[in-house]
Amino acid sequence: MTIKMLYTFPMNALLSTNLWGMAWLALLFLLCFALVHTVKLVRLGQKYCKTQNAKNAPAPAPQKENTAQEKTTPTPSGEPIYYIVERKKRPKSTYTEPKRIHFK
Repeated sequence: MTIKMLYTFPMNALLSTNLWGMAWLALLFLLCFALVHTVKLVRLGQKYCKTQNAKNAPAPAPQKENTAQEKTTPTPSGEPIYYIVERKKRPKSTYTEPKRIHFK
């Protein structure tokens, strides 16, 4: 065997391996590209369908809105009560009633 043959055979093997590697890389890129854009189109289609269904659906009956005043208990004087909550460094197992501040 000559030196040229010893050099040519491994080089041809490496080049053919590189070509197969590039072909698989291109195929993998195209598959990933198609998959990503398919997922994007599916999400866009779902969003479009939701908006179309929302437009075609009848409007719900109006409900009575709950305001903050209805939820809180009224005070005898009718004035709002403000609470000061202090953060402690150590957590307590029980908590006391917060302090009330009355503004005049």
